[in-house]
This record gives sequence, C-alpha cells and structure tokens, in this order.
Amino acid sequence: MARKMSAKARAAARKQRDKWKSKRWYTIRAPRDPWKFQNIGETIGESDEHVMGRVYEMTQQEFSGDFTKMHVILRFRVTDCVGQDALTTFIGHHHQTDHVRRQVRRYRGKVDDVVDVVTTDGYLIRIKPLIITQKRVQTSVKSDIRNKARDIIVTNAAKMTYSQIQTAMLGGDLEKDIENAVKSIYPVRTCVIRKSQLLQTGVVTEKGPTLDEIHAEEARSAAEMKAKKAALLAEAMAEEGDDDADDAEAEEAPAEEAPAEEAPAEAEAEEEAPAEEEAPAEDEAEPEGDAPDYASMTVAELKDELKAKGLPVSGKKAELVERLQGA
Repeated sequence: MARKMSAKARAAARKQRDKWKSKRWYTIRAPRDPWKFQNIGETIGESDEHVMGRVYEMTQQEFSGDFTKMHVILRFRVTDCVGQDALTTFIGHHHQTDHVRRQVRRYRGKVDDVVDVVTTDGYLIRIKPLIITQKRVQTSVKSDIRNKARDIIVTNAAKMTYSQIQTAMLGGDLEKDIENAVKSIYPVRTCVIRKSQLLQTGVVTEKGPTLDEIHAEEARSAAEMKAKKAALLAEAMAEEGDDDADDAEAEEAPAEEAPAEEAPAEAEAEEEAPAEEEAPAEDEAEPEGDAPDYASMTVAELKDELKAKGLPVSGKKAELVERLQGA
C-alpha cells in the first residue's frame, strides 16, 4: 500500500520552483569580426553558466543566403554572454558526408590532406582540402598535387588573420587559389575545403561595430519596417474605403432617381397627343446624321446624358441607349 504524503511533504512540493519559469531566451550572435554580431539563432538557459560552451550549428545557406552552400555546416561555440546576447566564436565548418561521397566516382582521382596552419593573430587551425581529378592519376601525381595544395594553404594562412581566413574559406577564394595552382599538374574537377577546425585561439581583435551599435541598428530597422507596414495598411484601408464609397453611390443612384415610373405616363401622354402636333416636332428635329452615337458611349457618359435630359439612369447599357434614342 502506498504511503500517504505528509503535510510537510505536500507543502514542500507546492513550494518547489518551476525550472522552466526561471529560464530565459538568449540571442546567439556570430563573431564581431568579420560577421558583425549577426543574429544566427536563439537558445534557452537558466543562467549564463548554462549557456556558455554550447555549440550551435547551421548551414551556410541559412547564414548568408547562398543556395549553393546548403551542404556546408558552420559551427559556433558560445564564449561570452552580455545581457540577453550569447556571443560566439567560429570553431570550424564541414561539408555534409553525402555531398562528399557524391563527388567521388569511378575513374576519378581523390586527393585529400590535413594541414595545420597558424594565422598572424595566433590562431591554430586544421584545414582539410579535397581535390577530385578528372581521371585516375598515379600516386606520384597525387603527391605533387597534395604538396602544391599544402604550400598554397600554408602561404596564404601565414599572411591572414583568423577572420580573413574564415572569409577566404567560406567565400571560395582559398579554393580558387588551390585549383589554379594544381591544375597545371593535372586537370581538376573539384577543389574544396571540406573541413576546418579551430584547435587553439589567439588574439581577439576589436574590429567591427560594437554590440550597442548593432542593437541601435536593429531597433532602427525594426522601426522602419513597422512604419512601412503601417503605411501599407493605411493605404490598403483607404483604397477599401474608396471602393465602399463607390459601391454606396452606385446603390443610392437608383433610389434618388426613382421617378422611373413617371416615364410610362409621359409616354402615354405623348401617344394621346394629336398627330398634327407631332408633325412640327419631326420637322424641327435634327437630321439623323447629326444625332450622337449613343452606342459608342460609355455607361458613365450615357448616364450623364440621361441626367441632363431628366431621364432615369438605372438599367443596362442597352436600355440606356434605347432610352436616349427614344427621347
């Protein structure tokens, strides 16, 4: 038989704090240089200590909008928390495994390597290039290609900072330099940096905008977007109001010009008039050639003519034309 919970235990259970209510959302931001604290995602945690050290992954397509880089995975580690912002460091990237496998086919040569380089600001990086040749090649040719690619990577990294080599790897400049250097040895089909990894950090630079400037810019952009939405909404409501007013005028027009019933009475009166009185009217009438072409007029013009003659304006175009011609 289960034990009954004591009053003290029940009171303690009621006082137990809900951990989810104590958690808060953090905005994950890319490094200051060269990514200018770009907002790349969100994470939740109870305190700064729980968020520190977390690794956030995303595709390069989500990061930069380049659809051709949807197979490249970027990795960021949270290294500092400032208020609600979790600041990160770029710790490397890699290509998806299925994408790499699709590059390797029968009758092609595969050349890969692992190169450790040190940047000018003291960052130690491991870079893994992948080169696919047009056809199969001998081992000696692969060795020459590998050595040439290694020289290009080490030479370029020795002249760059960590932020510059990030831009070169992800932007494709380093890959183009390797391809141009090795294609003189053997034609190359694909040349990519399939993986990079940060092994040791160096000197953190202070280049780029501050976090306060980024917050001000985001607030300004949000205000501009809100103003644009409000203007578009007001314009749409104004257009809808104009359409409603036009519809209301169209509905009121037949009611105001209701004496359409008087027309038959007038027609009967004209029919009862002696034929002798109509003869002078026919003589005084203008020739048919000078009569206006009502059929070519628009409905609005026909209604104006009817209003000028004091006739009803309700009905279809054919009825309006017939009414004007019979007037």
